[in-house]
Amino acid sequence: MTTLTQENIYELGRWSLEDLFPGQDSEQMKAAFAEIEAGLESFQRHRQGLGDGMTPENLREIIGELEKISHTVYRIYGYAGLWFYADTQNQQAQSFIARVQQFLAQMENQTLFFSLWWKALDDDKAAALMDQAGEYRYYLQEMRNFKPHTLSEPEEKVINIKNTTGAAALQRLFDTITARYSFEMEVDGELKTGLTRDAMMRYVYSPDPDLRARAYQTLYKTYTEEAPILGQIYQTLVRDWRNENLDLRHFETPMSVRNLRNDIPDEIVDTLLDVTRRNAGIFQRFFKLKAKWLGMEKIRRYDIYAPVVSAEKSYDYNEAARMTFAAFGAFEPEIERLARQVLDENHVDSEVRTGKSGGAFCWGPVPALTPWVLLNFTGEARDIATLAHELGHAIHAMLAAHHPIFTAHASLPLAETASTFGEMLLIDYLLDRETDESVRRDILFSQMDDAYAVIVRQVYFALFERQAHEMIHAGASVDELAEAYLENLREQFGDSLELNEEFKWEWAAIPHLFQTPFYVYAYAFGQLLVLALYQQYQSEGDAFKPRYLEILRAGGSDAPVEILRAAGIDVTSEAFWQGGFDVLEDMLQKLEAIPIP
Repeated sequence: MTTLTQENIYELGRWSLEDLFPGQDSEQMKAAFAEIEAGLESFQRHRQGLGDGMTPENLREIIGELEKISHTVYRIYGYAGLWFYADTQNQQAQSFIARVQQFLAQMENQTLFFSLWWKALDDDKAAALMDQAGEYRYYLQEMRNFKPHTLSEPEEKVINIKNTTGAAALQRLFDTITARYSFEMEVDGELKTGLTRDAMMRYVYSPDPDLRARAYQTLYKTYTEEAPILGQIYQTLVRDWRNENLDLRHFETPMSVRNLRNDIPDEIVDTLLDVTRRNAGIFQRFFKLKAKWLGMEKIRRYDIYAPVVSAEKSYDYNEAARMTFAAFGAFEPEIERLARQVLDENHVDSEVRTGKSGGAFCWGPVPALTPWVLLNFTGEARDIATLAHELGHAIHAMLAAHHPIFTAHASLPLAETASTFGEMLLIDYLLDRETDESVRRDILFSQMDDAYAVIVRQVYFALFERQAHEMIHAGASVDELAEAYLENLREQFGDSLELNEEFKWEWAAIPHLFQTPFYVYAYAFGQLLVLALYQQYQSEGDAFKPRYLEILRAGGSDAPVEILRAAGIDVTSEAFWQGGFDVLEDMLQKLEAIPIP
């Protein structure tokens, strides 16, 4: 067990963006924009030198210049995005991020000639150059993956420019609209007002069934009323996705776009979705078991996250941080040190407030800087898990910071590895030290709750996305999408619970569907992968750690399939994915064996 010394006291508050820039109007910001413009002007000289005579040395020099420009651009964009998500109602932040996105489009257009030349290069010549490209090899390979889907330079420039006032503008609008939602509800005889979505979601974990139901009903009443607007935004984003990627770039399916960006073959993703669909019955059994523990004949959709025992326990932020550090340190001191670094550098925005983006995320604008973490901490046990999850993302980024900026970040499916693993470390730490049997039981049930939320729920989101994209292409209305989502839920839950009508609008409350189409399967990929990794850790002990850390240190320096193959994991195998569900089946059998009082 790690001994904690020299403890800082951590309090809820806002993050500092000083490590990026002092402000949007600062001299440093002005200098950064000027530096980019000068760098882009200099970069243009390479246009005339591109050709079959390119040497490996010259190629590395060109990419090095582009990396230097990108480093400054990403710092500016990181500042703009973090400022906006901390206060989506701030008009200055809204204007600044729009300005930065416009600037990014212009930068992409000015450097576009290089990637177009590289994709058009003869295969044999490209292979020879990649063999001597060193740390830039995979960056170059990834670009060539998109060769069949690349348009002419004028066409690519038009898309870059139009996206800033098209899809990107609509996504900002969705964030701005939903972040202003404010809810009110009576709790324990007191009218609570000004509640954010994250504050509302804490009540769905309440032991009070009436409170759980009212929380969901209050939440989705707003989304039901706003559905015509949110639905139109979604329809337009989906049409934009198809217009560009299928009609112009000739991808086979809407999901194939994300799969190629993740460098995961379509067949692997299809296998993941199919195996998950076949195993939905595990969680249907779990919900029937939960009904028995709750003394109900059948639970309602309102009750799926209900605690099976009344073991309410609240944590302050400092306590949550210390417990997370201790859990990480018991596994590996370096992991604890990196987690502390995020909080010690004031890179966490933890408090709940109106206008702030909901949920949680980690953003590392550039490898050289400690990532920033957004939380909405309310003191629940699951908020500690969220802290561990997001710090896991930050640790992953810091361990891979030695790679070039183009390959430091892991692809989406692997990006969930350290975050999910960190949650499991925390859960084991809590179970080892918790003496209250009711709390321990609650933690065990919460593990299955979370496995449902991260695996089956996310896969069914992806299945809905796949269906919705085709329906919208065929002219489906917003109401028809909602009905399709309700059918999706009926398949997902079977006869394990009562499904309430308002949940047909749940999809309109999921930011990933709007912001990053087909992102969601990455959660299931990561969770099932981590179940396999954690099994190895429990059986191998310290011998497992170097192999795990190597996966994290690899960042995005190779294809995910290759990074995992080096660690002895074959994600092309259906048996691998089924193995994750076998772990969940074992967990469920242990819960089923506990006598119900």
